[in-house]
Amino acid sequence: MRKFNVNVNGKSYYVEIEEAGEASSPAVIPMTMPSAPTVAQVKPTVSAPADGTPVVAPMPGQILDFSVSNGATVKKGDKILILEAMKMENEIVASADGVVNFVVKKGDNVDSGAKLAYIK
Repeated sequence: MRKFNVNVNGKSYYVEIEEAGEASSPAVIPMTMPSAPTVAQVKPTVSAPADGTPVVAPMPGQILDFSVSNGATVKKGDKILILEAMKMENEIVASADGVVNFVVKKGDNVDSGAKLAYIK
């Protein structure tokens, strides 16, 4: 009799296989595996970021120019900068009302989702 541990579809089995010429039949015994410990799910509390509401890049590109100066008061939807992506100029607008604080400078290359500014 030869003994093996076999995994099938994520379940582990202890298997004894009869070699040719032996009279007994093979036995298949399922192994019980300890279950993985559960991790408590903690939902983060949602609050306004300390730096204000972020303005993020919708695509990778280069900061071409600013439409307002740093510290300017803007309304949601106001054009605040131009992002050049694939030879096209894309207007980036304010995501909230408030005072804009840029965290990028002209000529910076940014990835999609990068923070461009915060509005407080």
